[in-house]
Amino acid sequence: MDPVFLQIGNFTIAWYGVLMMLGIAAGYWLGLKLARERGLDAELFERMILWMLLWGFVGARLVFVLTSWHVFEGTPFPRVLLDIVNLRNGGISIHGGLIGGILTLIYFARRYRLDFYRYADLAVPGVALGIIGGRLGNIMNGTDTVGRVTGWPVGYRWPDSARAFHEGMCRPNPNPDMDLSKYCEQVGNQIVMTANVHHTALYGVIIGIILAVASYFWLKSRIPGWAFWQFWLWYSVLRAGWEETFRLNPLTVKSYLNQGPDAPGIGLWTDTQIFSVPLILVSLWMLWRLRRTPQATEVAPVHRQG
Repeated sequence: MDPVFLQIGNFTIAWYGVLMMLGIAAGYWLGLKLARERGLDAELFERMILWMLLWGFVGARLVFVLTSWHVFEGTPFPRVLLDIVNLRNGGISIHGGLIGGILTLIYFARRYRLDFYRYADLAVPGVALGIIGGRLGNIMNGTDTVGRVTGWPVGYRWPDSARAFHEGMCRPNPNPDMDLSKYCEQVGNQIVMTANVHHTALYGVIIGIILAVASYFWLKSRIPGWAFWQFWLWYSVLRAGWEETFRLNPLTVKSYLNQGPDAPGIGLWTDTQIFSVPLILVSLWMLWRLRRTPQATEVAPVHRQG
């Protein structure tokens, strides 16, 4: 896997950015199509999407930096500032992106007196497609969303040609729970990380596919907000319970860790897992409330005011 999609001189375009933008573009088109079909203000929704993307990227990078400061510590000033804003090497938080996008949508809903949920539901398929594109980009980068070392049959041995992965993993890590350099050895004229790991980036791709397919059925509901809260519920369950459980992330609360060539490769609790617990509870509560709230029998057109 080569993280570089295109290089012209010293300027490079990463696969990560290309694949994520393809996912976002597909979600953008689908969201506008759904807005028109439902009689909503497609022109206003198009503006919403553009601002949601902008603030979504800001939120995604900000949350990543705050929760992954170990990546930046030790880098001298002012170079650390350039590293913080450099998105070409990956490093964003999906939860941060969702928060940034939702806050933007809340602003538009209040500014134009719109039904927040009718527009938020339309963004769900696009977010799922963005997750797929982002995780495919992680695979091309190699060093993103790496899994823990495992002896389970699902363990994946990265090919020797995936140089970004091997070079990244063979650098000593001061955190012994995240140091994979002990599994590295010289093979020919290159260093190779020989242990099998969980392919957590691939797990993320599968989660995105599940959410994209499920959103088709969630959007059949006549209850505004149903798709929005179903997404939060199942993304949190799948991310925290599946992908994050096997992902090589620091443990904020070290309650259980069992990784290695003869171990399952499990760790509890990371920041994302802790953050997902209240999200799951709130999502369940909101879905329960929506089911009990009398709703219109059909999705009525909503037009811009003011």
